[in-house]
Amino acid sequence: MMADEATKIPTILFSDPDISMAELEAVEEVLKSPCLSAGLKVEEFEDAFASYLGRKYAVAVSSATLGLTLVLKANGIVGAEDEVITSSFGFRETSHGIALAGAKPVFSDIDYWSGTLPPEKVAARITDKTRAIIVSNTCGHPAAWQAFRELASQHNLFLIEDSSEALGSVYQGKLVGNFGDCSIFNLSQPGPITCGEGGMVVTDDASLASRLRGLRGRKIEERQSVVLGSMVPYQAVLSDLSAALGLVQIQRVDEILDRRKDIESYYDAYMQSFEGIKPPYVAPDVDEVHWSFYIVHLGTRFSRSSRDAIIHDLETEQIEVAAYCQPLHQQRHYSDLGYRRGEFFVTEKLADRAIALPFHGHLTEDQIGFIVQTAKDASINIGAGAAIY
Repeated sequence: MMADEATKIPTILFSDPDISMAELEAVEEVLKSPCLSAGLKVEEFEDAFASYLGRKYAVAVSSATLGLTLVLKANGIVGAEDEVITSSFGFRETSHGIALAGAKPVFSDIDYWSGTLPPEKVAARITDKTRAIIVSNTCGHPAAWQAFRELASQHNLFLIEDSSEALGSVYQGKLVGNFGDCSIFNLSQPGPITCGEGGMVVTDDASLASRLRGLRGRKIEERQSVVLGSMVPYQAVLSDLSAALGLVQIQRVDEILDRRKDIESYYDAYMQSFEGIKPPYVAPDVDEVHWSFYIVHLGTRFSRSSRDAIIHDLETEQIEVAAYCQPLHQQRHYSDLGYRRGEFFVTEKLADRAIALPFHGHLTEDQIGFIVQTAKDASINIGAGAAIY
């Protein structure tokens, strides 16, 4: 690497996977084996993941986005008139699976405090064309699952839980991943466990799990099957190499999450003196939140341009950060469906003022203090003082 290229690498990384010797040894074992593609390691990983959550079946896929696509395809939700209600807020790559399946995404506005979908706003979007609801545990905060279960049952809708940002969070005594007819997890960075790239779909429905596996791909011994040949697979498999990495990480998940809780506590302590930001929020019916990112929600005296100026100052100090987020309804593909800026007030208000800071187990307390102080200094430099939330 040339010297000028090296200087472009941030000193403080946004994401840095928690990899121990156990992961390295597991990957080495697979590299020395005769099978690198999907095989027994994938099945072991699926069993371990389902066991961790307490669900009956887990299906590993190449990405959470394709996982959602396969779920919709498996349920026949593939037509341009098939509406699927979802959120426009967050790093919503998972929701692209609606468009990839051929269905129509119908966006709903979010709750200001939790960032999740409110059941009453979703209920107002239901029509006779609605086939499914995708509810996200946004950034790790669980949604109001009891109300959503009742809403889905009332309208006979398929309920999909997007837990791509929420591994380990707990709602009313249960880990997230236990509330939808199926639930989808992301296994790529910057989440707490990573296979490099990948996703996991969990369910208690044996028939759904079987259909998902059929759509995912074919085992070598199945490729001559006339029966299975009636269903065209997506080749969305996970490799044994990736599964070996994930298998060790799901076995270490409590250790990984505990370390991220330490990082969260450092941030919370330093944020106490940062005026003008929306304080962290956990709903009364939520037992525990494991944040996927550490988000700073700037107050209303900040603008989108001042948010961007703070990001620029952080990046100048070699701190890797990200704007959270560009709402889906403002992206070109979805604006072509008729969505426009101004339709979802709360979504846009939060998105214009949210910054995702570095969040992983390798950060030190001194680094976190430096990150927060830099952000505070930047907010003063742009002339934004204390703000109303």
